[in-house]
Order: sequence, then C-alpha cells, then structure tokens
Amino acid sequence: MDAFVSRKKRRLSGTTVDHGAASAEKNRPSEALGDEDSTELKLAVLASLYPSVEQEVLLDVLLAKDGSVEEASEVLSTAGSSLPAKKSQVPASNTYQSSLASLRSPDGSDGKRPKPLTRKGRTLHLFSPEDVAQHTPCSIIHNFLRQEEANDLLKELLDEARTFESATFKIFDNVVTSPHSACFYVQNLEEERKQRTEYLYNGSYLSDIRQITPHMRQVSSKVRDAVNREIATRIKTQYPGGQKLRYQSARPWVPNAAFVNCYDGGSQSVGYHTDQLTYLGPRPVIGSLSLGVSREFRVRKIVPREDISTDTSSPAGAGVVIAEGKSTRDDARADVEGQIAIHLPHNSFLVMHAEMQEEWKHSIATALAIDPHPIAGNKRINITYRCYRDTFHPRFTPRCKCSVPTVLRCVQRRKENWGRYFWMCHAGLKPGKEGCAFFEWADFDDDGEPRWSQDRPQKEDSVSS
Repeated sequence: MDAFVSRKKRRLSGTTVDHGAASAEKNRPSEALGDEDSTELKLAVLASLYPSVEQEVLLDVLLAKDGSVEEASEVLSTAGSSLPAKKSQVPASNTYQSSLASLRSPDGSDGKRPKPLTRKGRTLHLFSPEDVAQHTPCSIIHNFLRQEEANDLLKELLDEARTFESATFKIFDNVVTSPHSACFYVQNLEEERKQRTEYLYNGSYLSDIRQITPHMRQVSSKVRDAVNREIATRIKTQYPGGQKLRYQSARPWVPNAAFVNCYDGGSQSVGYHTDQLTYLGPRPVIGSLSLGVSREFRVRKIVPREDISTDTSSPAGAGVVIAEGKSTRDDARADVEGQIAIHLPHNSFLVMHAEMQEEWKHSIATALAIDPHPIAGNKRINITYRCYRDTFHPRFTPRCKCSVPTVLRCVQRRKENWGRYFWMCHAGLKPGKEGCAFFEWADFDDDGEPRWSQDRPQKEDSVSS
C-alpha cells in the first residue's frame, strides 16, 4: 500500500485490464490477493469493475478494508449510485486523500470489529476535520482567524522570533539543544515575575519570559471560546456515555500562558514527546495555532509493553488483538501505535484533547521540501496556549531531596500501573546538576484536582484580561 503513505495519489492511466480476468479475480478468496500484491494491481481490479468511480474513492475504500479487494468490492457494490461519479479526464495536480467518513460503519453495524487504519512503518495522512477527530486525540479548525488578523499576528511574532533562543537540557548525561527556538509568554508583569522565580522547566528557571503581544491579546478570547466548544463537542461525540474523562477538569478552559515556537526551515523539528503536566494537571487540553509555512504534526499511540489483549480505548486501536509470540506481538503493537500525520496549513487551529498527553506522543517532522509562505518565507510560527492551574503552583507540589518542586508524570510503559500519576525529581535535567531518587504517587479527585487543594480558593485569569 505504498500510495497510502503518499500525499499525492498515483495515477494509473496507463494500466489496461482484461474485464473477463477482472471478474475472475473478484470471485477469488480474499487471501488470493494478499499483501504481496501491489496496491496498483488491486486498484486496477477495482477500477475495471467500477469504471465510473473516482480513483481516489477506490483507494480510500481499499485502505478502509485493509487491502481486501473482496471486501472493498462489497462496499462499492452496496453503495452504488451514492458514490461520487468520475470527473472528466482533466489532469489533476496536488490531489489529496479524500475523507474516510463515508466508509465508516456506524456503531459497528456491519458486524465486524474495526481494524486500525495505521500500519507498522507507514504514515496515515489526514486532512479533513472529520477524519482528524475520528482517528486522533485532536480536532482542527481551518481558517481560524480572519485573513488580515492571522497575517498581522504572524508579522508580529516573526519580529519577536528574531530574538528567540533554543532550550538546552540534559538527557541521559548528554546535553541536548532543542532543534527549534521558542519563548514563553504570560499575561502581565506580575505573572512574568512569578515565572522567573517560582516555576521550573527541565530543572531550571526560564530566562526569556515575555508579556503577550497586542495581537496575541486580541485573539485570546477567540482561542478560549473555540477550545471550550471543541471540548464540549469531543465529550459529546467521542467519550463513553457523553461524559468527560476521569481526571479531566470540569472547569472552563482559560488560556493564561503560551509557548511560541519558531521552526526556521524544513530541517527544524521536534521529536516524539508528551508535554509536561506539572502545572497543567492531569488530562490537560492545549490549543495550538499554526502560522506561516505548512508542516506535518504527527501523532503516535502509546501502547503498554505488556499489553497483549484487545485494545478498544480509541478508534485508532479498536479491536486489535495483540497475539502470543514476540514477533507477532511487536508487529501488532506497532500497528496500533502507528503514525498519523495531520497537515497544519497557515491559520489552522489544532486542539489537543484530554487524552493526548497521557495516551499519545506527538512531533513536528522534518520536511525535505516546503512551500514558502508569502509572509513567513520558510518559517512556521506555532502558539501553544495552555491553562495553568493555580492548584498546581510549585508552592503546593511535593519537594524532592534536592529541595526542588517535583515534576508530575504519568506511567505510560508498564501495564500494571498504566495511567497512574506520580511526582519525581527533575533537578538532574539541568546541565551540570545531579538529581535524586525521589518518587511519590499522586492523588487526585475525579476532576483532576490534587487532594491537598480541595479546600483552597481557585483563580485563573485569561491572557485576554
């Protein structure tokens, strides 16, 4: 399925098929057209049987049915005239994958358990908001701001980015520099002072903290309202029983801090990671506004190492049985983990929902080629809006033996404690420093509030105030 990982569809205009042979192929068992047969051959068979159907639709159906020509043919035969007719033969450019929404069987009504769309070593590219919401822990809004508003904000932050710096931290005794530059923004002078003297990141205080810019302040209310709408939609349409996740905050989401990242050219990227939970609390929601050149935002599901059972926790992993045997188990886990690319054009707004940080990893992939933006050139500006909770202020969190406020993390690799939260030392992440072995399980109520803070007054100010 090489075409599955490509942004542009392969055209098979030069392929000729004998219709009698194609009819015989249709009646063969599905195993007869196995994975070793090329996608081009399978598409040629389907194209000969359904000549009036668009090539892109045939490919989408084939992928949705895991490469089975027999099952794809059944779907196409049942759909009949409801499928989009083939357009006139005009050379197409930049033809992208269409939505997969029409291929889903609602509530498993076809009697079969859904299979993951992701496959080991391959990337599933998603473009439509419907597909992003269905197959990832995200939702996306295209053309989020008015064009003039988006361009003014981009120009303002490009000027700011001239003095951004790259973070330096320690991983396994190696000092690492971030492959892109960034800066942290807060709402006012008092918050700037607190961040410089009270909040630690990777074991250190941030040196470059700024107050939000005028255009950032102008769009803040739009960000707040959009994220709260998307959260409500997510709960209603994606979560069991239409209820929020356990530990997810029940309070309105308010953007009161933001990291602004600058990626200068296709070589600047960030590897797979999860965002720090320490000041956001469990099950955080983050809003991400992209400006400038388009880049790929990739997500990958986290699967516990001992998990050899059916995974039904998300659409991307539903119905996957990780069978006995190391090789088979590793391949099945890799299929569930998968790799999904969400394309982020200029003025697109992505919401990372409450399941993202604990159950998925995300990255910005390197790009071999990018299309320059008329304002930004080769640069991408990304604003990640966050909702800091006062109940997670460092004065409340446990302190380790280094007398440093600890960092909040979630168990992601071991099945027996998967999803549990804990506090640990992170002083050792600072170059030249050694940490300690402090460890303490975290205790939260169902709304993700730490037990120590239940009786404390809570206050969160928006960056728009």
